[in-house]
Amino acid sequence: MTSDPDSRVALVIEDDAAVRQLLVMTLGMNGFTTLEAETGRQGVALVRDRQPDLVTLDLNLPDIDGVEVCRQIRPLTDAYVIMITARQDEIDRLIGLEIGADDFVVKPFSPREVGARVNAMFRRPRSTVRNVSQPLLGTGSGEETEVTQPATGSTLVAPRDEQVEGSLLHGPISIDTEGRIAMLEGVELPLTRIEFDLLATLVSGPRRVWQRETLLSRIWGDGWVNDQHLVEVHIRNLRKKLGEDTKAPRFIRTVRGVGYRMIPPSAD
Repeated sequence: MTSDPDSRVALVIEDDAAVRQLLVMTLGMNGFTTLEAETGRQGVALVRDRQPDLVTLDLNLPDIDGVEVCRQIRPLTDAYVIMITARQDEIDRLIGLEIGADDFVVKPFSPREVGARVNAMFRRPRSTVRNVSQPLLGTGSGEETEVTQPATGSTLVAPRDEQVEGSLLHGPISIDTEGRIAMLEGVELPLTRIEFDLLATLVSGPRRVWQRETLLSRIWGDGWVNDQHLVEVHIRNLRKKLGEDTKAPRFIRTVRGVGYRMIPPSAD
């Protein structure tokens, strides 16, 4: 992804000419150089050849639908993907998020809404993960731990894992935050942008219970606290790529009613 805001490229994959031009205009006003595709196949080819920083993707395309396009482009790029749909069914959102979309926008939409969502995405810190200095919410030993209230008077003790500047280690998981590479037992994990950010955030504070609202704000930006499905779907995908057994997880524990925390390496 391009770090220079003045050289960011957006690809609009949309068969409706009026909607396509509205998106092109909106993204241009937000500083993007824009590319256009009327079909899914054209979009996949442009992603492969031009490596855009952002893709807006209509769900209902004339040749192959947006879900299949997203599935095809995900191995080719780590660009942000926003799906554009006229349907408001939750199943569409969940399927899209499952295969790597970062956000959904429902038609009809306003240019201001699209611009705000795009700008929020690009404001996310991508290269480093902040250290954690907040108290813990609880511990627990099972997959789900009941937490009734935050612990008081707690202080964060430096974890046993070695934390080196630019890298995070948690048992067999190693994360290069600057190179954006996550490895499990020496093998690189094929994580999406959001999955990487979730894992790096969790590992950056391995003894903290990360509330869903906090993860939404930190990774997706402000204004997402009512959309907790985003966290749940991406955590589920992350667990799959970590090879988690849902009945006996090695790495990520669900804290019922609160959020998620890393399981200490000694629990393996």
